[in-house]
Amino acid sequence: MSSSLRRGALAAALALSLFPLAACAAGNNAETLRIRPDNAATSVGDIEVQNVVVLTQATSDGSSSVTAKIFNNGDDQQTLDSVKVGELDADLSGPITLPGHSSMLLGGDGNPSAVFKGGSESKNDGDFKNVVFDFSKTGEVSLPSLALPAAGYYTSFGPSAKPSPTETASPGESPAEGVTASPTETETITESPAG
Repeated sequence: MSSSLRRGALAAALALSLFPLAACAAGNNAETLRIRPDNAATSVGDIEVQNVVVLTQATSDGSSSVTAKIFNNGDDQQTLDSVKVGELDADLSGPITLPGHSSMLLGGDGNPSAVFKGGSESKNDGDFKNVVFDFSKTGEVSLPSLALPAAGYYTSFGPSAKPSPTETASPGESPAEGVTASPTETETITESPAG
């Protein structure tokens, strides 16, 4: 076989092998782009809110909180002015500001928080609650969110438990029966274990 026929056969084989690969690209309207996750998420203007969950305590008299991932996709800084569940306003942990092109986690250790004190509006686990985030420039972003107990994965994101009262002895009182006093000095062990 001549070299020109071999080159032509190789070019034809290469061209035919590229057609199936080109068919894999579904374009901008692929069905996989239409799949929505099973968590609360929405986008309004420059603000995108994802993974919104209302977290409750196990006790009916405890507080509840909202956890969410919030994105500011715009150039301008925005402030989260309020969070509501139904008619309840959350106590925000201070001014919550999102610089342009940034994101933040609401809830969890070391993050800003939105906590609801009392009220039964946010307490029914398993119900969907309407959560409204109010931003300085975008305005209200509203979406339904699932109410779940702050347990398991959500333990560190939920509201903290109410502190329980503890008994302490005042100076000059003797400790109650069954309570032992701690020593004022600590012992230092200088012996090393025999080996």
